[in-house]
Amino acid sequence: MEQVVPELIAGPIVRRVMPEQMVLWFVSSRRLDGALQLTLPDGSTQQYPLASPHCDCLRIGERAWVYLVDLHFEQPLPTNQRFGYDLIINGEAGEKRLAELQPDLLYDGETEPTLVLKTQLDQILHGSCRKPHYASDDGLLQADQLISESLQDDRKRPSLLLMSGDQVYADDVAGPMLTAIHQVIRLLGLHGEQIKGATITDSDDLYANTCCYYQREQLLPHNKANETLRDKFFGGARKPIFTADGAHNHLITFGEVIAMYLLVWSPVLWKYVRTSVKDVSEPHRDKYLEEQKQLAHFVDGLGGVQRAMAHMPVYMIFDDHDVTDDWNLTRGWEEAAYGNPFSRRIIGNALIGYWLCQGWGNAPQHFPAEFMQQIHDYFDDPDCDSQDALIDTLLHFEHWHYSLATTPKLVVLDTRTRRWRSESRLAKPSGLMDWEALSDMQQELIGEPAVVMVSPAPIFGVKLIETIQRIFTYFGHALMVDAENWMAHPGSANTLLNIFRHPKTPQNFVILSGDVHYSFVYDVLIRFRNNSPNIWQITCSGMKNEFPTSLLPKLDLLNRVMYGSRSPLNWFTKRRRMRIKARRPTTDDHHLHNGSGLGLVKLNEEGVPVDIQVLGANGLRTKFPDPKAEQPLVSD
Repeated sequence: MEQVVPELIAGPIVRRVMPEQMVLWFVSSRRLDGALQLTLPDGSTQQYPLASPHCDCLRIGERAWVYLVDLHFEQPLPTNQRFGYDLIINGEAGEKRLAELQPDLLYDGETEPTLVLKTQLDQILHGSCRKPHYASDDGLLQADQLISESLQDDRKRPSLLLMSGDQVYADDVAGPMLTAIHQVIRLLGLHGEQIKGATITDSDDLYANTCCYYQREQLLPHNKANETLRDKFFGGARKPIFTADGAHNHLITFGEVIAMYLLVWSPVLWKYVRTSVKDVSEPHRDKYLEEQKQLAHFVDGLGGVQRAMAHMPVYMIFDDHDVTDDWNLTRGWEEAAYGNPFSRRIIGNALIGYWLCQGWGNAPQHFPAEFMQQIHDYFDDPDCDSQDALIDTLLHFEHWHYSLATTPKLVVLDTRTRRWRSESRLAKPSGLMDWEALSDMQQELIGEPAVVMVSPAPIFGVKLIETIQRIFTYFGHALMVDAENWMAHPGSANTLLNIFRHPKTPQNFVILSGDVHYSFVYDVLIRFRNNSPNIWQITCSGMKNEFPTSLLPKLDLLNRVMYGSRSPLNWFTKRRRMRIKARRPTTDDHHLHNGSGLGLVKLNEEGVPVDIQVLGANGLRTKFPDPKAEQPLVSD
């Protein structure tokens, strides 16, 4: 007997809200007839049908439709005032609203979700690296707590949430998560696919394969066609492309990717899946049981995550784990990955999933009519050739970055697809952005008095760790240490630092980053220059991931010893013209804070951070107080 799936299975997630535009994302189990209703502060309502031109939808399975509502207003939305929205769905049983479709989506006293549009950014939540089966609480739940505390005072509502990378881990999937993914694929009838260049022929063959769970490294590309390149570039390593330690369950098909998104952003489908240790072979059952315990704890919090993302704008950008570990790290990696049809498909499927669940909602205007026509053609009649063609289009797309006309201006960087590739060595790390991308970025900054920039990897990182990465890179092992930092490529690094030294650089410059699995704050000034811009490097990572606990204090101590304010080693770094102070967190004896959590930055009207915190997943708040009265602790 076929199970009856609820009409709303994920979302709504509020994606983009500005006075002239509102974007909403959600997933349903059927094609909907209805409308989005806005309730303005004066009590008046406006309805917009879930149809063109207000709405677009894509059928991704027999019982799965992805919706993007993109509203444009002649009369701007009100700012700094609470307004509501609702989905009105028509069906055989009559009209349903969100209070009936998803009652847990509402806070106490609400009849519909509410928003407060702030074009003056005063409170920003940010974070990255949310691995469902990591053994900690989920830092993203702190957003739910903060919104709950703000219900009586709109001024306390966060302006927005920035998710700066690794919103999903496509390359590090728990066994119970993968079994749940396969149940969701069947439950929703998600599209299958043929697979070229692999030992498996299609998605059904994959799901039935004895290597499907905990042994997918046996299926991942390492064929003879790549043998010469592998020996030259990877030293004979058996899997040259998918390098994550957790690649045993690496997502492969598009159905797996989209099912994971639905399972990490909504509690709805978890009610219809059953994870059982019997699904895996005996050698993997102990690991499965441990992951099952951590995953159950993660699922318990998903209701709060879904509610928070329905009550404030959420902006996203990818990092490597949204696709695969070491994505585009080096030119050699790219040649190996994109030269193999199977690995190209795996990467492409993750990119389709990113576009559908993240990139589309960030800036719908970046995707022209011909692009959307190709998307619709594929999902209307999916086949192998059209899937590969869509992947080619996405791999060549160059406008994943975006900005918001807020105060200060928000600029979100793509540091993954427009890389400054090394011409000298295959194994040398690529610059995170090439010259053209950096030039585009500079144009976004010119004339702005203040800016908030989102760079998935810190621009000013921990110098000792970057030095270790540089040493490994010198010996051809960049992949071993994830040598992805802004200073790893001379051209990219020098161009970036020149931008900071440009006379038209914004006076107040806040950089929000994640990626590294620890949190820190640096205050940066330019040496030998009057009226240096004020630069703050604020890093918060991860939402549900951490750095090895015993190792981080040792690295922090060595960093202070080797690259302290008086160390001559500073003058051998690319940042020698920068003066950098590290802020000491209130809960630590050192400068690098370890622990899952969500970043909170409060800005004044000039775009200066006046309060920087990590809202710990365990409920503990860590502050990074202003060190202006202190001597420099770190300088490189």
